[in-house]
Amino acid sequence: MKAIQRSRARRLKQVAGDLDITAFMNLMVILVPFLLITAAFSPITVLDIAVPPPLAPASATSSPNEQALRIDVTIRQDGIEVSDNKNGLIKQIKNVNGEYDTKALSELLQNMKDRVPDKRDANVLVEPDIAYDVVIQVMDSVKVAEIKSNGTRVKMELFPAISLGDAAAK
Repeated sequence: MKAIQRSRARRLKQVAGDLDITAFMNLMVILVPFLLITAAFSPITVLDIAVPPPLAPASATSSPNEQALRIDVTIRQDGIEVSDNKNGLIKQIKNVNGEYDTKALSELLQNMKDRVPDKRDANVLVEPDIAYDVVIQVMDSVKVAEIKSNGTRVKMELFPAISLGDAAAK
């Protein structure tokens, strides 16, 4: 009797138990495609911006007419200010019903572009605590404008080379 028990014990010890991974493989076959399909493949847009150059001190020999035109669009809590280094403040666009008036900004910048068609750069200066969404909307308005041409909407390039900086305190 003891010999039979020993032989059974030896057989049980010799048989290695295989690890059943069928259920795990089935899970992976379902999970991997699901994760790939539901992954956030949202388009990432890179904005090419620069820091505005420092203001050069006005020398006695250079006049404002000899300096290169610098356009500044300043986003403030109460609205948007557009200015340049030759004329100073051009226009202050107040908020309408708590919203920034990017349409009026676009129209003003279109008029400026008509006067200086070769100008490609502008500075966007931002006060602290301005929402990121507002900054992007203003930058879009500075870069391009949608105009109607022969009944269709066409994008017109305004000032695509944008420098981003902090606005000076009022």
